Amino acid sequence: MKVGEQRWDEAIAEADEEYRGRMHNICCDNCHSHVANALNRMPDLNYDALSMIRISKWDMVKLCVLVFVRAPYVNWKQGIVSQFLPIAILLLLFVLLPTLLTK
Repeated sequence: MKVGEQRWDEAIAEADEEYRGRMHNICCDNCHSHVANALNRMPDLNYDALSMIRISKWDMVKLCVLVFVRAPYVNWKQGIVSQFLPIAILLLLFVLLPTLLTK
């Protein structure tokens, strides 16, 4: 089995070929699924996720959780604020504003 950069490039090309004609959507078959597909094509790649869990079969949920929890560019508090605060503000505006205006 090939390892290293060449196998990585081949795995990405194979995943690209599989996803070439697919329609991406927000919930089921999205970019996380595409990346997980490429990672699964590299059987020698296991990620030590939380220093106790070895991931050898990737899926979009595991990948999404790792991006959210282990991303080096934000800590978990910033991640929660940046992910959920904007939608919370919008929901509050659309739910509470009409209620306050009708009184």
